[in-house]
Amino acid sequence: MSLSDWAKGGCGPYIHVVEDGLNLISIFDELKYDRSDSDIVSPAMRMHLVKKLSEIGFKQVSGSKFQNKALDICCHIPKSHALGASPFHIIDASKKREQDFYVLTPTQTACQFIKHFDTELAVERVTELICLQPINIYRLSDYLEYEDQYHDFSQAIGHLKYVQRVAIETTALGKRRALSLTRH
Repeated sequence: MSLSDWAKGGCGPYIHVVEDGLNLISIFDELKYDRSDSDIVSPAMRMHLVKKLSEIGFKQVSGSKFQNKALDICCHIPKSHALGASPFHIIDASKKREQDFYVLTPTQTACQFIKHFDTELAVERVTELICLQPINIYRLSDYLEYEDQYHDFSQAIGHLKYVQRVAIETTALGKRRALSLTRH
């Protein structure tokens, strides 16, 4: 099975694969956030990811790297080098090959959309993402204030809060339980 096939249904509801040049795997386990929440791939998220990636032939080769030799693809969980570091810069110090993927939280994934796409496309992609995986909109908004180049995107925050609230209240997303270390 390829990552494209896996993305179409084999990866499950907690994982979302973004392939359009960014090569990201977004994994979540929370429906509601506080702006002070740590934005990290939690141990429960990591265990779930290990299980799902192993089903398609990936082996964990280090604490933050998974490899599938047959597909010649690696998945990397970038490390945050400072507590409270901007989710916009999570992959800046990491290196991957073009075919490899970064594993990020939904908030970090949204930040990559904002960073790499024009405002209109970024709003569209973040909207699609939050219908599948909630993001920490408050944390995102806090970091937008310090990044002048994202001022235009900040105008969409109110709309995104509404879209996320509706998605959690009216779709299957709101029925998801948090991942745990014992259940994945």
